[in-house]
Amino acid sequence: MDTRKFNLKSIRPEIPSATIKDNMSADERFQNGVLRPIIKFQNDLLIEVFRNYVAKHKSVFYDLSLEKRLDYIENAVQKDMKLRNSMKGMIIGLFSVEEYLLYINNSSALNKRMMNLVKERLLSQIQIFTKPELLTAV
Repeated sequence: MDTRKFNLKSIRPEIPSATIKDNMSADERFQNGVLRPIIKFQNDLLIEVFRNYVAKHKSVFYDLSLEKRLDYIENAVQKDMKLRNSMKGMIIGLFSVEEYLLYINNSSALNKRMMNLVKERLLSQIQIFTKPELLTAV
């Protein structure tokens, strides 16, 4: 067996709710079998990437209301191509060769699914995005 493929699959978390059924579309099957486990595995990194994104944009995120923060996350993930491509790379880099070959057959639709999963994951954890405290001299 291909060691890279085996190692990649062995580090992915199990997601019992991400079931794969016979009547699923190929895209949904890929989403549940590949994207969800990888995105869950990359969760901490994706959070730090978003924190860095906020910091590079003058931390205006922290001054927004909850509703505006939700919009900010959605807009950043969907419309900022640099952030979007960076996050996609963190996920695609954990594909096996076989998964990549499946992905390139319908990358546009799978990218949409991928970024929606990332967006939903960030939105569901919005409470962890609090303004970093400034260090003060004692």
